[in-house]
Amino acid sequence: MNLAYCWYEAAHWMLSPARVATDVTKRLFDDPSNPLNSTAYGRTVSAACELFERTTRRYGKPAFGLETTIVDGKKAAVTERVVWERPFGRVIAFDRAVKLSKPQPKLLIVAPMSGHFATLLRGTVEAFLPTHEVMITDWADARMVPLSEGRFDLDDYIDYLVAMFRTLGPELNVLAVCQPAVPVIAAIARMEAEQDPLTPATAVLMGGPIDTRRSPTGVNQLAEKRGIAWFERHCITQVPPAYPGVWRSVYPGFLQLSGFMAMNFDRHVNAHWDMFNHLVDGDGDSAEKHRDFYDEYLAVMDLTSEFYLQTVDKVFVRHELPKGDMLHRDKPVDLMAIRRCALMAVEGERDDISGVGQTLAALDLTSNLSSDKKLYHLQPGVGHYGVFNGSRFRAEIVPRIGEFIKNHARTNTAR
Repeated sequence: MNLAYCWYEAAHWMLSPARVATDVTKRLFDDPSNPLNSTAYGRTVSAACELFERTTRRYGKPAFGLETTIVDGKKAAVTERVVWERPFGRVIAFDRAVKLSKPQPKLLIVAPMSGHFATLLRGTVEAFLPTHEVMITDWADARMVPLSEGRFDLDDYIDYLVAMFRTLGPELNVLAVCQPAVPVIAAIARMEAEQDPLTPATAVLMGGPIDTRRSPTGVNQLAEKRGIAWFERHCITQVPPAYPGVWRSVYPGFLQLSGFMAMNFDRHVNAHWDMFNHLVDGDGDSAEKHRDFYDEYLAVMDLTSEFYLQTVDKVFVRHELPKGDMLHRDKPVDLMAIRRCALMAVEGERDDISGVGQTLAALDLTSNLSSDKKLYHLQPGVGHYGVFNGSRFRAEIVPRIGEFIKNHARTNTAR
């Protein structure tokens, strides 16, 4: 049995006394009545204490915190509402308190199930709120799901998507960010094969691993080099007691996070060093930006082992989808069945997770979909994160997606 999770829990427990002492020290040096508070020494001690606290903290699931948006030039309050739910995931709708002269397109954002919570796409949701009826998948942390709820594998994931599409349709538009590009297009292919009238009108695939043989990245090469047995032996562990999902076999979020951090270790070290200097210099605004980013980035969730291992095997090792070998519930996932759902592929020029061409492959593999229902956009100067967040995403990518949806949103009405 892999005891990584138990050791991880034990490490947090053993650090508790040090965290308490650090918290007391920081409060002491932050106290305005302390004469050392305004000195360089006092700020240095306080900054060191905060960095220790932040690098040893267990980050909980963040809130979306989207309270208002601007629709048709008017400020509107935003509230969250659950519109679909099953044990391993739910869909949250962002309702806007505004009267519209005409309906706006429905947009379901499918968040990645790859270690981070759906709130990582807060900026994505915020960018589309003024012009779309936005919903997002909110996947469950596997350690919080009791064993009695059963398994959740890649077939289940696709089943969930099909159920969502049918419930939230008709005229649904789907946007898949990174990992879900494969199950989203697989779900659409199965619905198209069955001529399902609730097949989404459009699907936008962003930085997704449709064919990882194209421009393979370090992530892709590692999967092929190690093979599925290595991942099962080194990455799978059991949820320890004290969680609802006790003894569930999972790929823990902290291992996923450590892998992402290791890919850009120097960048993360420099970012924390910069934050330390900002705190010492009294630059609160810069330090706050750092806090906001890492509060989100360091909040992670566990994945069921069966879903994780199947994804690695089918997507990154065997390349089943582009080879035409992928099955869902023993039925073929034939991308040539897609004839009605318009597809857009978006990639980042500097993406080091999903290389250039991997998402574009979706357009090449859907040869029975007419060219006027396909669109490709390569965004210069952005990496993986910049494909779905940041200033270039808002200024250049969002308008193109909006125009694509507008042009094709009604194509599913004629059956």
